[in-house]
Amino acid sequence: MSDNVKQKRSKASILAEDGTLNPTPEKVGDPKFQEDGFFDPRDIVQVKYEMLRRVSVDKMSVTEASDEYGVSRPTFYQAKADFEGAGLTGLAPRKRGPRGPHKLQGEVLAFLKAQVDPDGPIRARELTDRLRAKFGLDVHPRTIERALGVKKTA
Repeated sequence: MSDNVKQKRSKASILAEDGTLNPTPEKVGDPKFQEDGFFDPRDIVQVKYEMLRRVSVDKMSVTEASDEYGVSRPTFYQAKADFEGAGLTGLAPRKRGPRGPHKLQGEVLAFLKAQVDPDGPIRARELTDRLRAKFGLDVHPRTIERALGVKKTA
């Protein structure tokens, strides 16, 4: 296997780990992205940035740019808003879903803390049953441990 192939594979792995691997690089039609060089159709941040640049600087229409870079027009406008709001980092995909233990706040968290003996172990599985009985919430034991600041042991 050549060094060039190894390098490409490792870049794809890194992009995948970072969540910036373009799921449809074959849809990118810009000729610059078809050459083996600086432009990489697998790098979604680079693809979005160049798409925005083509509209802003080269005065390409939004429809043409969307077609050329393999995205929908709503995706173009979302990328534009993300870039205007946060710059280049705004183009990087974000994790979906809630951030943090959203079920375990306020009264629920206070209830959990009151159930814990400061000198004893946290019995998260038992606490899940108590939460279900009192609040009707299904919460994973690990979520309870994180909310209470307990580090998981291996």
